[in-house]
Amino acid sequence: MAMAETVPRWTLSDLDRLPDDGNTYEVIRGALFVTPAPSYAHESIAAALRSRIEPYVLRHRIGRVFVPRAVVQVAGSQAEPDLMVRPPTAARPKDWAAAPTPLLVVEILSATTRGRDEKDKREFYADAGIPEYWIADGDARAVTIIRPDTADAQVQDTLAWHPNALVPPLLIDLPELFREALD
Repeated sequence: MAMAETVPRWTLSDLDRLPDDGNTYEVIRGALFVTPAPSYAHESIAAALRSRIEPYVLRHRIGRVFVPRAVVQVAGSQAEPDLMVRPPTAARPKDWAAAPTPLLVVEILSATTRGRDEKDKREFYADAGIPEYWIADGDARAVTIIRPDTADAQVQDTLAWHPNALVPPLLIDLPELFREALD
């Protein structure tokens, strides 16, 4: 009689014991995801997005922009987005689990992350209550906007983010952004 093979469920404690070897380690619903260091193109897109988002966030006091090594930690899962915006807090959170829910999370697709960004992380961020999730695709030169209770929208021209009704939206010219990052 053959025995069923069991796959271990990873925990945040397991995650804390993994080496600091240049890979990104994430645990989502007990599954371990390992990602090698990002490509130059990936980081160029991240830098171009950050250079547009951060001044807007600071000018309108929406919160802070966080980049890798900052995490979303909810219910025994931990993901490390390429970029996120968290609202301001009155007091510094004691750890990532106590940090406020991000207003925006951005993932930049690569060959090794496409499946998890479009499925596993999408579901995780939705369950975590994140109001807006962007998936940036350098190959398509587009950003897919994912919001709860609305149809996904793929944008290739002007990307608009309106996190606060009291301030004007941030408008990002995507053709310009991708030219800057990739050409």
